[in-house]
Amino acid sequence: MNKIRKGDKVGVISGKHRGKEAVVSEVLTAKNRVRLEGTDLAKVKRHVKPGVDMAMPEGGIKELDVTVHISNVLPIDPSTEKPAKVGFKTEDGKKVRVFKKSGNVLS
Repeated sequence: MNKIRKGDKVGVISGKHRGKEAVVSEVLTAKNRVRLEGTDLAKVKRHVKPGVDMAMPEGGIKELDVTVHISNVLPIDPSTEKPAKVGFKTEDGKKVRVFKKSGNVLS
């Protein structure tokens, strides 16, 4: 079970985008990275050859949401509105994610 999942609101704690908040749109577990979508985050541009990407058969420049290493983001605790560490706890026989400081369950 990952501490960060798709749809979580996270804060970037280090790197170029430090201090910004975004929503996780994709978790890339093989690369230990998360794709973030947010209005205050930069986009990255990728050049696509013709015929390689079905969405752009003619090729061109494609804008993607930024990817950040998973260790550089933390979920935002709704009670404090700040990034906080997450742990695990079993409740009613199910493993749930819990904020370590406040004890709130992360849905």
